[in-house]
Amino acid sequence: MIGHLRGKLIVKSPPLLLIDVQGVGYEIEAPMSTFYQLADVGEEVFLYTHLAVRDDAHLLFGFASEDERALFRHLLKVNGIGAKMALTILSGIEADDFAVCIREGDSIRLSRLPGIGKKTAERLIIEMRDRLGDFIGTRGSGGDIPQTSSANQAVDDAVSALIALGYKPQEASRYVHAVASTDMDSEEIIRQALKASVSK
Repeated sequence: MIGHLRGKLIVKSPPLLLIDVQGVGYEIEAPMSTFYQLADVGEEVFLYTHLAVRDDAHLLFGFASEDERALFRHLLKVNGIGAKMALTILSGIEADDFAVCIREGDSIRLSRLPGIGKKTAERLIIEMRDRLGDFIGTRGSGGDIPQTSSANQAVDDAVSALIALGYKPQEASRYVHAVASTDMDSEEIIRQALKASVSK
């Protein structure tokens, strides 16, 4: 089992990462909550990891904190929640906000996340209520976000990232263009678009 990785960040393209660890490149999928806290490409990063072994692939998932990884693992135990949907949940809502939704039975807000219908939201509430204490903790608020993309490229990257997270192309474009401005990079646009998508 691979518990964590420390190495040079080579590729940073939501939701995919490529990290070089002593000459070996690890492909990792990560939620946007982790992307917000990553260093620039070329710098050293440290991620807690979860290895999923399937018949056709070994998939590695990365997280900025142990809390994120714990929540991801708890989500995988919920009936009908796979790795992709768990990443979408982590990308679309902060852990503390997720806990509030579970405690208050707020299925309406949860169902606004892409791929989460009313029945899935209700199942999350039922199955996650007794697990909140295991993963809710102190999480970082994220580091500086590099300003590296042009405005148009940032918008395109943000739309692509939302589509990869499960949003329909028209939805992704609508949310991105609703929040994007010329002084925002792709990660900030994604952050604001995800907030907008679950707050309406």
